[in-house]
Amino acid sequence: MGPEPVVAALRNAVRAALDGLAPDAPVLVACSGGADSLALAAALAFEARRAGRPAGGVTVDHGLQDGSADRAAAVVATLTGLGLDPVESVAVTVPSGTEAGGPENAARDARYAALDAAAARLGASAVLLGHTRDDQAETVLLGLARGSGARSLAGMPPEFARGGVRYRRPLLDLPRAATRAACRAQDLTPWDDPHNDDRSYTRVRVRHDALPALEKALGPGITEALARTARLLRDDADALDEQARRALAAASEGGEGLDAAVLAALPRAVRTRALRYAAVEAGCPPGTLAAVHIDAVDRLVTAWHGQRHVDLPGRVGARRTRGRLLFGKG
Repeated sequence: MGPEPVVAALRNAVRAALDGLAPDAPVLVACSGGADSLALAAALAFEARRAGRPAGGVTVDHGLQDGSADRAAAVVATLTGLGLDPVESVAVTVPSGTEAGGPENAARDARYAALDAAAARLGASAVLLGHTRDDQAETVLLGLARGSGARSLAGMPPEFARGGVRYRRPLLDLPRAATRAACRAQDLTPWDDPHNDDRSYTRVRVRHDALPALEKALGPGITEALARTARLLRDDADALDEQARRALAAASEGGEGLDAAVLAALPRAVRTRALRYAAVEAGCPPGTLAAVHIDAVDRLVTAWHGQRHVDLPGRVGARRTRGRLLFGKG
């Protein structure tokens, strides 16, 4: 008798994510102990054992709650019990204040830095993340609220790289309910992070208030529709982003900063992307950089009337001088 259909679906998704990875290098799963990442860890353990390939896990202790070290130790024990090896717990310090771009951005940045380091240290071929279709829908809705454009509407990519570390999201086409059902089917007890019910976090309000309200007003299927929108727009956004990178390199030639004339000649869709890249490279937290900020910088290029500067998140400023656009920390 085979596994429950929901368990089989997760295993199939993980099997596809392992395709093309070096068979002798470990694949790691980032696991908080929640239902999504725990179900992903169980699927990875099964598929790695079946394929005879190494697989391990990493849990990140953000230190934001009492007993977080004990919780991380429990996750390590669970992952080890699933057969994953090596398994590590990494403690991080989450900075506070406006420099960090808010608590959610700060925690995410600290988490990814820890995962980057663990993957490099262990020689991992990839790190698997437990984001689901529901997470994708929330990301798209948050992007709509910020007015951040097509890249935000494209949501989270199924695969990306940070430095030399490859990340994959096998569960983006599966609903969050599937991971909890898979945990039940395998007698796994997930940890419910109290932060996931804390409405001081924007994403929690989207999850518990905004999306249910949209479902009530517009009918069922909103989550699926938002995730589908992300898939449809991702190719378009990728193509425009590649043009923006080339344009940014061209505008960087000839001196410090960016050539405003080169930027002004670009289509707006490409120019604003190039400006966003430049702002992020200068230190702007991506999660707080909205369309209103990029529009203000764009006016330094296309509607220059001697404006002094534009203030951006992360204490970054943009100014125009002698036909060049300069970004820097204030």
